[in-house]
Amino acid sequence: MQGQTSNLSSFPEDNISVIQGGIEFIGKLNSCVLLNLNLRSPSKILMRISSFKADSFKKLEKKINAIDWILYLPKNCHLKFNVTARKSRLYHSDAIAQRCEKIILDQIRSGSGFDGIPGKISTQTIYVRVEDDNFTVSLDSTGELLFKRGLKQKVTQAPLRENLAFAMLFWAGFSKEDILIDPMCGSGTFSLEAAMIQSSIPPGFFRSFAFENWPGFSPKAYSHTKKQAQKNFTHCSAKQIFASDIDEMALTAMEQNVSHSRLNHVIDVSKTDFFTLLPSMISPEKKGVIMLNPPYGKRLGEKSDTRSFYREIGKKLTADFKGWRFGIILPSGEYKSSLGLKLELKPIYHGGLDIFAGIGII
Repeated sequence: MQGQTSNLSSFPEDNISVIQGGIEFIGKLNSCVLLNLNLRSPSKILMRISSFKADSFKKLEKKINAIDWILYLPKNCHLKFNVTARKSRLYHSDAIAQRCEKIILDQIRSGSGFDGIPGKISTQTIYVRVEDDNFTVSLDSTGELLFKRGLKQKVTQAPLRENLAFAMLFWAGFSKEDILIDPMCGSGTFSLEAAMIQSSIPPGFFRSFAFENWPGFSPKAYSHTKKQAQKNFTHCSAKQIFASDIDEMALTAMEQNVSHSRLNHVIDVSKTDFFTLLPSMISPEKKGVIMLNPPYGKRLGEKSDTRSFYREIGKKLTADFKGWRFGIILPSGEYKSSLGLKLELKPIYHGGLDIFAGIGII
């Protein structure tokens, strides 16, 4: 959450406040464009378009029909609904979605609105939240979750999400000037995210968004926005990100991802065993950041094996990386003692699992 609010500080939004599950603020329509393009940690940017009270389907239908949907949706779009209802007379989410869908489609298809992009049928998700008969209706401006940066062509088993990688880099104090070692790189989430940060590339630069199908979207203005962002790309004179792994499939995926993203000049990829890696091989004098996403769970085996593996990682870090900042994924808080390092545990939710990020200085 801290990373999200600090990201927002550079945008001209009003009344920024932290709410359950996210951040709420008032901004212009163009904010959806800029925030989707530039924010690294959120999952989605929703645009709230209406709030009202309804305790019957008749009242709900009247309120939904009162929204001028041709301002927001093209005629040829498909609709998806994400409905949650609590402590309300209208509690059946499927019934709420069906009533809303019929009214919205009837309105946009019978009106004189935007036909949509020729040859392209878009899908728009509408979020409906109901609590104590109070409805909020929002449009998903993002589309696929924001952690999808549009860089990866290949992924390995249990890849780390990019927004979580950013959060861990942020917590570890990673900056553009830092050396980063990513010795269990997998398909390269830590390295690719760090490379985008060091190169000043907005996280959404290589992907598309749901807002690109809205009637009010201007392709010309968005192209100009991206060209302005591209002017701020920085070229690193020397590689400062060092990714390695011992798994051939992981390295192949990583090399393809680096090549596809055209970040070869920023990231060095090698086949190296973490337990033989010495920081002096990479940065003889300057200390930096080391990030680790070790195999765990089904990828490693029994709990005793996992505990022993983390113990060996802790010994290696203590012996060779004194003074380096670090971040490490732990499947459970109980493995903190196995590492034998002073660290702060931060709970994170990833891939349906409640796991932990360990952050500290060796």
